[in-house]
Parts: sequence; C-alpha cells; structure tokens
Amino acid sequence: MGRRTKENIRKIQRSSSMYYVSIPIAIAREMKLRERQKVVVDYDKRRKRIIIKDWQK
Repeated sequence: MGRRTKENIRKIQRSSSMYYVSIPIAIAREMKLRERQKVVVDYDKRRKRIIIKDWQK
C-alpha cells in the first residue's frame, strides 16, 4: 500500500470551496472503502501526512 508507483501518483484538483484527490482503486479496495461511505480525514502535522479513517458514529 505504501509503495510509490506510477499508478499512485495523483494531481490535486480544486472545486469552488475545496481541494480533492482521487484514491487509487487498489488502495480503496485494500482499505475496504465503499461508495458513499463516510470517512474522517485528519492531518498529522508532525509527520506531514493525511490520514483517512472510517467514520464511527
């Protein structure tokens, strides 16, 4: 999952009020993400990483 390959390189896109990036299908499958699933997006300032977690009620 953490390997850098050509398939994992993405461009940041911008909508009127947000930025977004697509997730490679292999990573989405490994994370078992589903369409319309709610997730939490956090940023680890110390390690400079974006973290995506499943949203828990």
